[in-house]
Amino acid sequence: MKNIRKLERRKKIALIAHDNKKKDLIEWAIHNKIELSKHSLVATGTTGKLIEEALDQPVVKLLSGPLGGDQQIGAMIATGDIDVVFFFFDPMEAQPHDSDVKALLRLAVAWNLPMACDRTTADFLMTSRFMQEEYSYELPDYTQYLNRNI
Repeated sequence: MKNIRKLERRKKIALIAHDNKKKDLIEWAIHNKIELSKHSLVATGTTGKLIEEALDQPVVKLLSGPLGGDQQIGAMIATGDIDVVFFFFDPMEAQPHDSDVKALLRLAVAWNLPMACDRTTADFLMTSRFMQEEYSYELPDYTQYLNRNI
C-alpha cells in the first residue's frame, strides 16, 4: 500500500542559515516576500528573528541551531510538520553542531522533502508551480528497514 502525503497550498516552510549565510537568506527572503507571505514559516533562533523583522511576517522561532533548533526542525520533518526546507548552510566552515546539521539534512532526504541549500536552488524551488498549489507525493516505504532482523 502506497503512503501518499499531500502538501496543501499553504506550505509549512523551515528557514535555517548558518551565521555566514544569514545575510544571503535574508536577502533571498526579502526578494520572495510576497510568495513567502502565503506560507507558514518556522526558523531556528536568530534566523527566525531576522526573517520576521525583514518580512514583517510572523515566524515560529525555535531554539538556535547549535542549542537544539536543528534537531527540533528534524523532529518536525519526521512528524510531517514541515513541507519544505530552505537551509543556507556554509560549506566552507566547520560547525560545532555538524552532526545535528547532517541529521537534519538526512531526515529531509529520508522523508522526500523538497529542500534548497543555496540561493539558486531556492529560486528554482520557490518559483515552481508546486509551491502555489496542492501537491501529493509518495512517501518512502521503510517497512523492510523496520522489520529487519537485528
